[in-house]
Formats: sequence, structure tokens, C-alpha cells
Amino acid sequence: MDQFTVPQFIDVEDKIFGPITSRQFIILIAAVGPILVAYKLADTALFVFLAFLIGGLAVMLAFVRINGQAFHYFILNIVQTLRRPSRRLWYKNYSAGELRGFIKASEEAKKPSSEAKQERKSVSGTRIRDLSLMVNTGGYYKPE
Repeated sequence: MDQFTVPQFIDVEDKIFGPITSRQFIILIAAVGPILVAYKLADTALFVFLAFLIGGLAVMLAFVRINGQAFHYFILNIVQTLRRPSRRLWYKNYSAGELRGFIKASEEAKKPSSEAKQERKSVSGTRIRDLSLMVNTGGYYKPE
């Protein structure tokens, strides 16, 4: 029989610079662009504020994991949950004829059936003992 190696640690990303993965590196490089634009266009106080804001967001997106999933997936799941209703209601309007039909059907279901009920056979203790022995022995025991 052939044996195959099962891949393990499939959720671990490849590292490119020490402990930084390629996804984290791309996020951090993408954050440098808006920070440089803020450096060129804003005064010092606004630049510092924007740099901390953009840099903090980039660090959160790159390094924070919640319940084992990346932060951007966590934010995506929150948005999808908020957009989707948590309670689903179905408002169906019935006509008077449909309601009468439902009432008739429920009344007919409540009426006892005209068929004669079959009598149940009483089961003796020896029959139960024989059946349990058959089950316990795997069918080797044959009652007489």
C-alpha cells in the first residue's frame, strides 16, 4: 500500500524578512505611500496625526490576529454580519378561502379514523430475554 505525506502547517505563511510575511510587507509598503503624500501636503501637526493614524491602521492590518484570523478578515466578517439581517420574518397574507381550507383540514385531522385499530400483542418476559440474548450473542443464539 502506498503511503503519502500529509502536508502540515498549511496555514503558516512564508516569511521573507525575518518574522515578516509577504502579506505584512505589502501592507506596510502600501501604507508608506499615503504617509509620504501627507508629508508633502500637510503641515507638521497634521502630518504627525495622519502618520500615526495611517501607520497604526497598517500595523493593525498587518500584525493583529483575532481568533486566529487576520484583522482584515475580521473587519470583513463584521461588515457582512451587520449588512445581513439577524432575524428573518416571512409575512404571508392568507385570503379568507385559504383560511377556511386550513380550518377544514385541521378539523379532518382531529377526527378519529374509521379504520379499526390493530390490537397489540402482549410481549412476554421470555420473548424479551430471547431477543436480548440474540442481540448480545450476535445472532448465534437461536430461540426454540
